[in-house]
Amino acid sequence: MAYPMIRSLAKVAILAAMLLGLPLLGILLASMPLQPYLEFPPATLYVTHAPFSWVVFLAYALFVLLIVTPFLRRNLAVNGAAESSTVGPATRFPWWGWLGLVFGVLSWILAWTRFPWFEALQTHTFTPLWLSYVITMNALAYRRTGTCLLIDRPIAYLLLFPVSAIFWWFFEYLNRFVQNWYYVGPPLNPIEYFWYATPAFSTVLPAFTATREWVLSFSWPKRFHHFLPISVPRPKTIGALVLMIAALGLAGLGVFPDYLFALLWISPLLILVSLKAMFGEHHIFSNLNHGDWSLVIASAVSALVCGFFWEMWNFFSLAKWIYQVPFVARFHIFEMPLIGYAGYLPFGVECAVIVEMVMRKDTRSRLHDAG
Repeated sequence: MAYPMIRSLAKVAILAAMLLGLPLLGILLASMPLQPYLEFPPATLYVTHAPFSWVVFLAYALFVLLIVTPFLRRNLAVNGAAESSTVGPATRFPWWGWLGLVFGVLSWILAWTRFPWFEALQTHTFTPLWLSYVITMNALAYRRTGTCLLIDRPIAYLLLFPVSAIFWWFFEYLNRFVQNWYYVGPPLNPIEYFWYATPAFSTVLPAFTATREWVLSFSWPKRFHHFLPISVPRPKTIGALVLMIAALGLAGLGVFPDYLFALLWISPLLILVSLKAMFGEHHIFSNLNHGDWSLVIASAVSALVCGFFWEMWNFFSLAKWIYQVPFVARFHIFEMPLIGYAGYLPFGVECAVIVEMVMRKDTRSRLHDAG
């Protein structure tokens, strides 16, 4: 028991050291000033991004289509009529789900309106919205399967909240080097900013996990249980190589933000999976050896579902974020450029890796049963 725990802590320590240290190291080696990157709360826009480029936009779009099309064709081609519609026995929508739904509608109204009597709390609507979403999605999973993580494993599930806050603060830190998004709203001092942002960040992983439980209650993820086997020779060597590439990319993140900004989203995934491969451990891509893509697909789709609500609820909120993405900042859906939604797909896989580390083998067995 102690040895796996030590290995888990070692992976987390390596991940944190790389994410925190390498971008700063790159800035120092490039003789760039550190002060802008350490500003807290972030208020200065110091990264000038490249303008929109049709060449880059079409290249990104083609790449995304090449990746996504085989999975869309598989999903459409397989006849799911004979598959069961749920993982477990369906039941009634629970009373606490109705409470979550009603509270969510009220929070939505307050987030998008500007009532004078609510002015003092107007900037704090994100957290209740997403707590309502978490409860409602757990209720939807419970309705379809007769169970959900909020009921089955409440302590482990609640642990996702503080882990999620730490998880997203790392993304906020990495964003300092590329400034792909920034926040607008009433000015806050550092303490106010920390305590305002942390509860909101804590809802990311619980929302993702609840959505994935609901997604896995449908039959269609099973269609990817035997699909496109991918075998990686010498996984430990490949893992070490990917780890070095991720390290070099992180070091260059602030130096070449227009070209390396995608690493903001995928570097934690690359690092964790590489470390697991080097340790000879099971990871989210291990099942691809025999063609089981169900976990990867369900995780990616779940993040995309969450992403739609994140971007939609952000659109008319008082305190909100604005994107400035190089080369592709056009055709917005809410504040997000169209091509940016593709980033939610690897982000979902990344969330799945963190969730599996927190909830361990129970999560893996549930996903195996669902797949």
